Amino acid sequence: MSEPVAPPVVKLEAGQPAPLFTLTDQEGQEVRLESFRGRPVVLYFYPKDDTPGCTTEACGFRDARADYEAAGAVVLGVSPDDVESHRKFAAKHGLNFTLLADPDKVVCQAYGVWKEKTMYGRKSWGVERTTFVIDRNGQIVTIFPRVKVDGHVEAVLKVIQSL
Repeated sequence: MSEPVAPPVVKLEAGQPAPLFTLTDQEGQEVRLESFRGRPVVLYFYPKDDTPGCTTEACGFRDARADYEAAGAVVLGVSPDDVESHRKFAAKHGLNFTLLADPDKVVCQAYGVWKEKTMYGRKSWGVERTTFVIDRNGQIVTIFPRVKVDGHVEAVLKVIQSL
């Protein structure tokens, strides 16, 4: 058995255009990032549906939806889980925003969040929890790497409200 090949290293920075993509949401509909031009976008990457940290983060965005909408922003969550997993996750927790399926990890790699991780001495590949705030013109304005869930939704909202 051969070792997995590491994806190319991508290092996005504030001021760069956000890589465009089309993914399928939890309802089976195609969603294109560029269709949100004119609105700020919170693009958050998370490891796995219905796990403790990911659920807490998703429920935080759910609970703050009115504040994000008041600021004109849209929230998009992305993970490698498939459409059916996203549908169940959204239904179970009453998630009121779009979850995007990236099972081939193409968008995760384009945004540089598909990384080798070490846990308990074992190495594996997975999503490094990261949030990108994208302005109305499609430019990345802020990146929150290695997100800690507590207080994150509020910190992102402050950035959105400053745009």
